[in-house]
Amino acid sequence: MTQLVLATGNAGKLKELQALLAGQPFTIVTQKSLGVSDADETGLSFVENAILKARHASRATGLPALADDSGLCVDALGGAPGIYSARYSGDGATDARNNEKLLQALRPLRGGAPLTARFVCVLALVRHADDPLPLICQAEWEGEILESPRGEQGFGYDPLFWVPSAGMSSAELPRERKNALSHRGKALALLEARIERFLQSAPQSPSRP
Repeated sequence: MTQLVLATGNAGKLKELQALLAGQPFTIVTQKSLGVSDADETGLSFVENAILKARHASRATGLPALADDSGLCVDALGGAPGIYSARYSGDGATDARNNEKLLQALRPLRGGAPLTARFVCVLALVRHADDPLPLICQAEWEGEILESPRGEQGFGYDPLFWVPSAGMSSAELPRERKNALSHRGKALALLEARIERFLQSAPQSPSRP
């Protein structure tokens, strides 16, 4: 195996995943570079959507595929925006619109206690589209939601995500430090410990006539 498809069209995720996977003994290609469209995210959990995206990219390319499904879960909102984080503000959602909708939803709920939240990342790796045993790696990053954006780094909800242990928002963290602390960085660390053995093991793709 010399190529691995990254099954995401999100530019921010691609940038982070490519940096975190640098040095691995395979070539990283994006599904966009191979003409593969985004999968329909019809699952009801991060795990389901990650697997759907990985299978979609693998089926279209015939290559092993790695998908990321991640988002922000705010306790005061019952876990929202959750799996709908990227499309929280509806059709044509942008980071700015999503952040503003989140702030509006939380304004009536603010009091003395911090508004706790967590970023969640689920990585799903399949050796082929029908792989019955995908490798799943999941991690979380605990924090709080600020009253207004801070910082210019990162993407998505990073400007609103306060990291108490660092004393700054996710969007203020230098890239290397964010990768060490973040949900995606921790999920990739779990993946790195298992990926080589996983890709070399059965089950193989079923033979086709």
